[in-house]
Amino acid sequence: MSWQAALLLKQQISLLDYLQGQGWKPARQSTGGRLMGLCPLHCDHHPSFLVDPNRNLFYCYGCGRGGDVIRLAELYHGVRFADALAVLRHWSGLGSLLPDVANFYQMQLHRHGEAVAYLLQRGLHQAEVIEELRIGYAPGRCLRAWLTSLGYSLETLQQAGLVNPEGHDSYSHRIVFPLDGNLYGRSTGAATPHRFLPGSKGGLYAWEKVRECPEIILVEGMFDLAVLWQAGYRNVTCSLGSHLNAPQFRQLCADNGKRRTVYLALDSDANGSGQTAARRLSQRLRAQGITTRRVELPNGHDPNSFFVGGGNAHEFQCLLERACL
Repeated sequence: MSWQAALLLKQQISLLDYLQGQGWKPARQSTGGRLMGLCPLHCDHHPSFLVDPNRNLFYCYGCGRGGDVIRLAELYHGVRFADALAVLRHWSGLGSLLPDVANFYQMQLHRHGEAVAYLLQRGLHQAEVIEELRIGYAPGRCLRAWLTSLGYSLETLQQAGLVNPEGHDSYSHRIVFPLDGNLYGRSTGAATPHRFLPGSKGGLYAWEKVRECPEIILVEGMFDLAVLWQAGYRNVTCSLGSHLNAPQFRQLCADNGKRRTVYLALDSDANGSGQTAARRLSQRLRAQGITTRRVELPNGHDPNSFFVGGGNAHEFQCLLERACL
């Protein structure tokens, strides 16, 4: 969460309301509407905790600690700044399950060297892109404890598919990409490579950002999209697989009057499955009046492996220019 968002959160949440929500009661009122009471941060026998509701600040004359509502949440719950923000958002009703899960995974990413190493292995190194895609990491522990501390029941987490019947994180040891109404997890080890929550994978990724583009590049995977964004191609969307669902197909066909051209940069699989999927999709789109071009990547490559293997933006542009009907 940005500092601007943290500032907005402090404006939205009353320090006094939050304190009273934790059971704090003022003992007396002092000048200017300020309140005194027992300090909730240490064992206090005489009111030493001052709250200024007008400034949304507190100070304890006993333990010497003070600050705003975020600082209070940090001290009261014994958590870090980012965790305190999540606690406050959930308490105030500003949070919801999937955003809270995504925030947790984002907090974990740079705490685990194996996750950062995996991103580098996949050619993803720009911090700005990692932040924009809200990439996170599921280390395989703490998710259940964190979410239950925010008030979610174990049953809710199991019904959502976030934890398995044993109560363990379903996305354990995976790089996680938040989607619209779902999560995509890519295994960093020997487990099943791809994981989604039960239900639809949703529409095309970041569709609202690219729908106005006269030329759109369609890729299969999130790492394909990530390296292309990193290379400067921002007219890229992702179908999360070689076969489009009905909402994704409708998105590509919408606003047909804009004469959109779709470049199909699907995987060049050794067994030819990606190429076959590209030809079939091209035919379906053309039947709807959409201009298509099939990008022919080197055998056995997808856009991600193309860049990881030493390809660059200029070479990829040449592939686009040579794309066939």
